[in-house]
Amino acid sequence: MLMKNMKRLGLDIGGTKIEAVVLDEQGSVVYRQRYPTCKDNYPAFLNSIREIIQEAEKHVSETLSIGIGLPGTPDPQTHLIKNSNIQIINKQHFLIDITELTGKPVAVANDANCFALSEAIDGSGAGFHAVFGVILGTGCGGGLVVGQRLLTGPNACSGEWGHNPLPHYNSQRDGMTSRCYCGQDNCLESFISGTGLERQYHQNYSKQGDVPGIMSLVRANDITAMQCWDNFLDQVARALASVVNLLDPDVIVIGGGVSNIAELYPSLQQRMAEYVFGNSCCTPLVVAKYGDSSGVRGAAWLGHQQITQTFQRNKEDANERYGASGN
Repeated sequence: MLMKNMKRLGLDIGGTKIEAVVLDEQGSVVYRQRYPTCKDNYPAFLNSIREIIQEAEKHVSETLSIGIGLPGTPDPQTHLIKNSNIQIINKQHFLIDITELTGKPVAVANDANCFALSEAIDGSGAGFHAVFGVILGTGCGGGLVVGQRLLTGPNACSGEWGHNPLPHYNSQRDGMTSRCYCGQDNCLESFISGTGLERQYHQNYSKQGDVPGIMSLVRANDITAMQCWDNFLDQVARALASVVNLLDPDVIVIGGGVSNIAELYPSLQQRMAEYVFGNSCCTPLVVAKYGDSSGVRGAAWLGHQQITQTFQRNKEDANERYGASGN
């Protein structure tokens, strides 16, 4: 029988490291460990994941629900991993393979989706029905959660707003066309990520600097840095306004390195209103509660949700077949 208090194991697989966390029913961390990501070859990668799972189960001395967040996502049609920056898992049946290798049910989702789920369940989006999670870091990711359930869609593209084009793009204001690694031009990720800010500072203003350096100059009232930052804020506002116009979520939770910049928030909602239909915007913009830990926590919640749903379906099937009072 599935116990409500079964502990939840989450794995957040990144390009350089893997974080493993076990949560109890209240969401408290009872185990945490980090490992280097094995990228030698696909079989070695699979075995490393199995060993991480086994080590966590050994530590807590009980069976765990298992969820995994990773860059990329399983294609709903072929079940092959696509769009991952860990090249050895692309075009592989990772979910099927790790389930067979461990002999346990495993849930797998994109890391940005796991971030959004974490923040919707017990993070800054808790208590809201529709939560749009935004990651502004090296790249630009997102996820949509409704009723504490991830929406993924038949193309597994829900929340992939980073590969929509920058709204109201104007070369005089936004600079030259930027080709994204996905093959499209002027994707949001090319502009409103941390790397997008750095690229524009260099290409549009002929200056060199990373995000912390640019923000130091902004705080020192450097005219060029302030111009770059002001345009960046307008680009973020345009991007978020497009989310409001399409989905109108109850809250937008922002994570990633850029989310830690205090100057991002004071005027952002007002700027969004300029591009929201009706020229008004009351959508709350909040910082992620768990920061970099949201991804692994979301993976843990995802695994427990899946095993709970499976248990409930099996129970309903049994009741339908044998009757509610049957054995």
